[in-house]
Amino acid sequence: MTQPWWKGGIIYQIYPRSFLDTNGDGIGDLQGVTEKLPYVASLGVDAIWLSPFFTSPMKDFGYDVSDYRGVDPMFGNLEDYRALVAEAHQLGLKVIIDQVLSHTSDIHPWFEESRQSRNNPKADWFVWADPKPDGTPPNNWLSIFGGSAWAWDSRRAQYYLHNFLTSQPDLNFHNPEVRRAQLDNMRFWLDLGTDGFRLDTVNFYYHSQGLENNPPVPKDQPKTFVASGVNPYTYQRHVYDLSQPENLAFLADLRRLMDQYPDTTLVGEIGDDKPLERMAEYTHGDGRLHMAYSFDLLSDRQGPDWVRDVVRRFQTRLGEGWPCWALSNHDVVRVVSRWGEGVDDPAAYARILMALLLTLRGSVSLYQGEELGLPEADVHFEALQDPYGIEFWPAFKGRDGCRTPMPWTAGVKAGFTTGEPWLPVDARHRELSVQSQETDPGSTLNRVRQLIRWRQQQPALVSGGLELIENTGDALCWIRRSDDQSLLVALNLTGRQVRTPVPCTVDRIIAEPGFEGYIDGEELVLPPYQALFAEL
Repeated sequence: MTQPWWKGGIIYQIYPRSFLDTNGDGIGDLQGVTEKLPYVASLGVDAIWLSPFFTSPMKDFGYDVSDYRGVDPMFGNLEDYRALVAEAHQLGLKVIIDQVLSHTSDIHPWFEESRQSRNNPKADWFVWADPKPDGTPPNNWLSIFGGSAWAWDSRRAQYYLHNFLTSQPDLNFHNPEVRRAQLDNMRFWLDLGTDGFRLDTVNFYYHSQGLENNPPVPKDQPKTFVASGVNPYTYQRHVYDLSQPENLAFLADLRRLMDQYPDTTLVGEIGDDKPLERMAEYTHGDGRLHMAYSFDLLSDRQGPDWVRDVVRRFQTRLGEGWPCWALSNHDVVRVVSRWGEGVDDPAAYARILMALLLTLRGSVSLYQGEELGLPEADVHFEALQDPYGIEFWPAFKGRDGCRTPMPWTAGVKAGFTTGEPWLPVDARHRELSVQSQETDPGSTLNRVRQLIRWRQQQPALVSGGLELIENTGDALCWIRRSDDQSLLVALNLTGRQVRTPVPCTVDRIIAEPGFEGYIDGEELVLPPYQALFAEL
């Protein structure tokens, strides 16, 4: 393969707090990640993505950074990170880490200095604004975590912007010193051997300096973002508080930095009113992000028609831009539960979802435990840690249910810790543990391993284009083509048999991935939760 490793690569997302605890404090750590890297490599993936492990007060579990160059003691230290990178590289795995550039913790030294006065060296490093004459915030911008996006600070007698918690003040990227400082912080990790960055909220870096009010979402248009309808944030069109045109110049700066370190990559998280347009813009050409993902397949919307619509829109709007697909991550309900309510065979459903994820055009992000078919954990209100869930309970239960400990064994604490786990272990997860599935050739874990390894050997799936086949009813069908191979992909996400006309001339059906679709005369036949792959 002549294309770079990230293009068509499979990235395994690790949430360090919940992966493996090696010191008994109930919280996962970097040594735990390193210990389990052979397991990750055994899946056949190309890279790991580590959610934040930086020094932080942990009010948003590491997405509130107080030292961009430090490892929080609960996770270990810089030597532990160096050891992790060395082991990953020894196993053939690349290492991608989160970068939370848009905001800091309110105890970061930058903000502690900025808030002291209006004329100190860091005074303009954050987004400050005077109140309206009546003392209210400068505009109607809202925080994703609820309420106004503005918090009052008595030291400066001004409001500061926070798109998330009040303890997460937004940096002012209109200030060139801020941009340089964040680029320097990224260079620090690149010099340690880091292979890439997942850029948190990559379209949130800039705000409109005019501080104009956002308009409401028209009544006839759907609300977007997580917790739609429950969170007032979804009632606005986010025209002025994010996705500003100045962001493109900073993305170009980021890319120039990465180009100094060959074989590295940038993947951006995009939450936007028009996510596909933004993704196309941010991955256009060779001077911005390498790839990006949106929330189209991380939403509650589901079913063959929805997936087909997403694929169609990507085909027509993304152009040469490169997506990174995910069905689950640390911010949304696990897909087996989010899309699979009432499914009569959850294991088969988990496997067909993996077949969907691994056959789309683009790169893949696989969330820890997804290979086990884990459902969303049930976390009672009293055990909640996530401020998002606590704020919007009970209509929205937050993100703790997808962040519970990785089940390594069927034991009470799932082999995750000898102490008290920071979130409770769901009993259903223990039944689906790695230990329970390893020795069963037909387990979800081993079937996913088989599918990943097979997929990695198919040029059409790794690097080929995609031709969507329309008018196939409940069957999802597309053709993946590269210079070396053409593959028909047919998927049945439903619990009933699906038949659809054979859309093209088939050379042979491929049995290696272990699915049971077949051809009967002029029809493709897909049993419930089954797929068919055929060479053309």
